[in-house]
Amino acid sequence: MTASPVLLAVALSLVSAVCYATAAVVQERTAAATPGMRGALARGAWWGSVALNAGGALLHVVALRYGPLTLVQPLGALSLVLAVPLGSLATGRRTSGTQWRGVAYTLVGLGTLLLVTATGHGPHETLGTTEVLLVALAAAGLVAALTRLAGTGLAFAAASGVASGVGSTLSQKLAVGPTLSWDTALVALLTVGFAVGGLLLSQQAYRSGLGGPLALLTLVNPLTASAIGITLLGEGFRYGSTGTLLALAGGAAAVYGVTLLSRAQDAPSAPTATSRTPRVVVAGPRPSLRHPATVELTGTAPSL
Repeated sequence: MTASPVLLAVALSLVSAVCYATAAVVQERTAAATPGMRGALARGAWWGSVALNAGGALLHVVALRYGPLTLVQPLGALSLVLAVPLGSLATGRRTSGTQWRGVAYTLVGLGTLLLVTATGHGPHETLGTTEVLLVALAAAGLVAALTRLAGTGLAFAAASGVASGVGSTLSQKLAVGPTLSWDTALVALLTVGFAVGGLLLSQQAYRSGLGGPLALLTLVNPLTASAIGITLLGEGFRYGSTGTLLALAGGAAAVYGVTLLSRAQDAPSAPTATSRTPRVVVAGPRPSLRHPATVELTGTAPSL
């Protein structure tokens, strides 16, 4: 019974990832079948995807109530993993070998992280008000430096990952024993601010391409939240130094898997004389309070 909080956090994270991935496919196919945003707003399927995204975000926040940041945040990458086969299924095309390898490496990496972070109990501590302000100021400064000094797509992606990771970290304080106070209102305001900032920064990042920014954003988000959890909340890994090594190995495998998925998404499709092969492009897992994953399908595809 001691493992029930963590098992619940994992289950909620899985359902959240399914919601995000499904919404991504529905959103793209709705966009492909309509000339503009006005047309999408008139379709029930688009509003259904909005409901799925909202449900995914809510489930992620609830998962943070029962699991540590070092466990819940990395599981957000599952939305990217799930969106690949779902996108292929929706268009009737085969998932490429590179994509399947990316899925396998990502799952192995996340499974390893799950092994060493599933401590059997939910989070006991959240950030204090002073720590919240310090984290917010440090994150805002880092985001400003990344966007002003570099100004490249990768810099915007890193800034988006930092903002989204901090937003999820602050949301845990709202999920674990919130009280009606000015402190809670401040945390809620900062949470929304970082979440919206992460969304806007991600859109700016994709102006210079998708693969590299996607991979970096997907990885910086959980790394930011996990770093805060380890340094300020005392979260760690099981099995001592062995667990730390396993966590590093799992993180490396997940990094490689996400990179493979991003590269596969940027690979061009070769049209034939009679048809064009759809190309699946997945952007952003997102668990979480950050932007939802989106799937871009180019080529001929039936409308919803």
